[in-house]
Amino acid sequence: METTPSRPVAPRMPVVYLGHGAPPLADDALWTGQLAAWAADLPRPTAVLMVSAHWEDAPIALGATRTVPLVYDFGGFPEHYYRVTYPAPGAPELAARVRALLGPDVRDAPERGLDHGAYVPLVEMYPDADVPVLQMSLPTLDPVELYRVGRRLADLRDEGVLIVGSGFFTHNLRGLDPRAEAPVPGWSAEFDHWGDEAFRAGDLDALLDFAHKAPAARLAHPRTEHLAPLFVSLGAGHENLDTLRQVIDGFWFGLSKRSIQLG
Repeated sequence: METTPSRPVAPRMPVVYLGHGAPPLADDALWTGQLAAWAADLPRPTAVLMVSAHWEDAPIALGATRTVPLVYDFGGFPEHYYRVTYPAPGAPELAARVRALLGPDVRDAPERGLDHGAYVPLVEMYPDADVPVLQMSLPTLDPVELYRVGRRLADLRDEGVLIVGSGFFTHNLRGLDPRAEAPVPGWSAEFDHWGDEAFRAGDLDALLDFAHKAPAARLAHPRTEHLAPLFVSLGAGHENLDTLRQVIDGFWFGLSKRSIQLG
C-alpha cells in the first residue's frame, strides 16, 4: 500500500519587534551585523508578515501580495538610497490565511509595495530576498486593539510565519541633535530604561498603558506609530511573554534600537 509522504512540519516561529532605522541603516556596520546575526539565529521562515510603523490604514489592508516596486517613503536622502531594490516573492497564500484569521473586513492593496520600515531591515536579515513577504497595515494606534489583532494572528506561528513588528522604541525626530557625537537625549534614555525594566518583568499592563506609565512618553513618542507594531508582536507572542528576550539595545542618533523576541 502506497502512502503519501507527509509535508514537513514547520517549526513554531518566534515573534519579533525591531527598530528599523532609516535608509542609512545600511551604512551602520554594527547594526546591520546585529540584524543579520539575529536572522541567522531564527528558524528559517516560510514567509514574513511585516507590520510597519509607516502604513496606517483601516480596515486592515494587505500589500505586496505580489512583487511590486518598493515605496520610497522618505525625502532628502542621497540618490543611491532610492535605487535600493528588494524583489521578495509575494505571499498570496499568507494573505488568504490572514483574511481567514481576521475576518471579512480585511482588504487587498496589491499595488502597495514594501515601505522602508519593511524592506530596510529585511535587506539585512534576508539579503537574498528569497522569503515571501506580506505587509499588513496598522488599523489603529490603540495598544489594546493592536494586541488583540496580534493574538488573532498567533496561529500563523505554527505555519512557519515570522511576524515582525517594525518601528523604533523611541521616535522624536524633532528632539534629536543630528551630530554624531551628541549625547543621547534624556527623554530617549529614560523611556528606553523604563522599557528595559518592563520587558524584564514581563509587565504587559505597563507596556499597553505606556502613555501613562512610562517616563517621558510624550517626548519619546509625540505620535505613537513607531511603538504601535510592538503591540501586535506582543499579542502574537503572548504565550511567550515570560521568556521575552531583548536582542538588540543601544541608540542610533539618539533613538533607542531596543528590539525583542518572543519565543
